[in-house]
Amino acid sequence: MTSLQVSRAELDAGLPHVLAAPKDGGRVEMLCLRPDYGQRRFVPEIKVTRAQGIPGERWATRPWLRLPDGRPHPGIQVSILSRRVLDLVWRDRATIVHPGDTFITDMDLSEANFPAGQRLAVGSAVLEVSEIFNDACVKWAARYGKPAREWINLPGHRSLRLRGILCRVARDGVIREGDAVIKLPFGESPA
Repeated sequence: MTSLQVSRAELDAGLPHVLAAPKDGGRVEMLCLRPDYGQRRFVPEIKVTRAQGIPGERWATRPWLRLPDGRPHPGIQVSILSRRVLDLVWRDRATIVHPGDTFITDMDLSEANFPAGQRLAVGSAVLEVSEIFNDACVKWAARYGKPAREWINLPGHRSLRLRGILCRVARDGVIREGDAVIKLPFGESPA
């Protein structure tokens, strides 16, 4: 662990602030495209589609999770990370790459607030929270420290979804920097 990586004590001390995030009404921040491994492009808007996820991203060609038939898993098309978790772990912004989430927002991303199947209106798109748990890959540990990965995966923390949520695109649309992230009534289908 480097001096710029967060310690377990600091993570534990920051947890009450993370858990105090708003339940709804966050905004899209740091809208990010990942055209290839380790590459990040911050953009003012992205198009999302059910068929392609985010056109131009590696989901369609090199996803980290596939269906049994080899197609990319639709439950990982869009990733959303809590602003409060990002601010806690990402200290060395000059030399350590952004985690690569599609966007950041200041919201409570726990299972209690965003159960699998919860739909979100974001810009003209509708996203649906998937059942896939984001356990933080080994790159997360290398970038932000082993304690940051362990903290996410503690048995009592899994339901908090500290590494964020993964979503499928339920309705094609455009997401722009600053768009509201709005929880739709549970079970509501996109128009």
